[in-house]
Amino acid sequence: MHALWTSAEIEAATGGRASQPFEVDGVTFDSREVEPGHLFVAMPGTVADGHQFVERAFAAGAAGAIVSQPVDGPHVLVEDTAAALTALAVAARNRVDAKVIGVTGSVGKTSTKEALAAALERRCRGRVHRSVKSYNNHTGVPLSLARMPRETKYGVFEMGMNNAAEIRALTALVRPHIALVVSIAPAHIENLGSIEAIADAKAEIYEGLEPGGTAILPNDVDQRDRLLKAARRHADQIITFGTGDADVTALHAVRSDGGGSLVTARLIESELTFTISQPGEHWVSNSLAVLAAVEAVGADLAAAGLALGDLGGMKGRGERLHVPVEGGEALLIDESYNANPASMRATLRNLAAEPVTGRRIAVLGTMLELGEHSEREHAGLAPAVLDAGVDRLILVGDATRPLCEALAGQVPTDVVTGAAEATALLLNTIRPGDAVLVKASNGVGLARLVERVAGGAATCST
Repeated sequence: MHALWTSAEIEAATGGRASQPFEVDGVTFDSREVEPGHLFVAMPGTVADGHQFVERAFAAGAAGAIVSQPVDGPHVLVEDTAAALTALAVAARNRVDAKVIGVTGSVGKTSTKEALAAALERRCRGRVHRSVKSYNNHTGVPLSLARMPRETKYGVFEMGMNNAAEIRALTALVRPHIALVVSIAPAHIENLGSIEAIADAKAEIYEGLEPGGTAILPNDVDQRDRLLKAARRHADQIITFGTGDADVTALHAVRSDGGGSLVTARLIESELTFTISQPGEHWVSNSLAVLAAVEAVGADLAAAGLALGDLGGMKGRGERLHVPVEGGEALLIDESYNANPASMRATLRNLAAEPVTGRRIAVLGTMLELGEHSEREHAGLAPAVLDAGVDRLILVGDATRPLCEALAGQVPTDVVTGAAEATALLLNTIRPGDAVLVKASNGVGLARLVERVAGGAATCST
């Protein structure tokens, strides 16, 4: 294996000047993530400047740094470290002979990205590179590209946005061969104003397609034709997934014994029967998007089906935890990382399908970035809560009060101000056999509730 970057390659990519020769095998701009052999990029910040942490990075084993002022230790000196990281990203993309897939969407983009990477990895171990966590913005995407090894065969990159034109800039860096929009929902509607504007912003991903590229889009959203129109401007091939007349569709889908789904899918050139480990109708849709992308790059569909059956839950995105409680254990479903109206309804449907010997408890926090639509969208969750058969509801944040009012006492409900209060209430409430759903926008901080309640809980296999 070659080094990820040599100092000479970093010089050539960034136009900087190396203090001495060095090689690195990783890249980060967070000094807390530095491991021996890494390159530390001293990024400017609104709270702290990365140059304040260069010494800490070298102490942790960094083999070199990109800086805009001289430091002790091996480094490449540049005028602008953020621009240098972008330049490194461009160089990384230029040097690989890989099939690159870009993924975006209002709901499910991170989960789909992870599932897609796992599907490709099944037959190509060690040569699939993906964005980690939710590194999908103006710094996360360049970092993810800069980390891509030159031997990569498949690259999978997530792209997110808060405003129009942000994905346009990201897809220009990623230059995908396959561009996938997973879903359209009213996330970030506070900034964009309408669901149509959200669809337009997501469709920007198609603008970066390489010649001969493929656009993949959901068939079951009201904005499908809007996405199709945008895709036709940039894609040589367009694939729809979902129900009805979709190109890739589920001919048959039933709940499996393990809580996921058994699916028979019609693809472009074949049919495939497979199991999804993750529960919920939305995961059937996600799996169709994954298989459409796998087929589009010519990878192994049978191996992809096996990978979908082996997926584990991701922290904050559906991880299922056995929580010890007095007299037995309860199930904690961790969806604390993100929330919008569509994902709230989907996870409440999953809670409804969960076999329980105790109660169904939902801890739901504020859905952020809804702006003037917030009151309506929170209140609009009332039918989903009732349909889920929720026995006890804990709402976190003042913005959730319209939901409490819409329920009009039909479900025992507490409204609390923050995660600490919700944690104390849940610990005093939870009993053996209960299934507890925890879901909110990440800024609400319910990940702390999960950590406190779960403690040393074991992850469920699903």
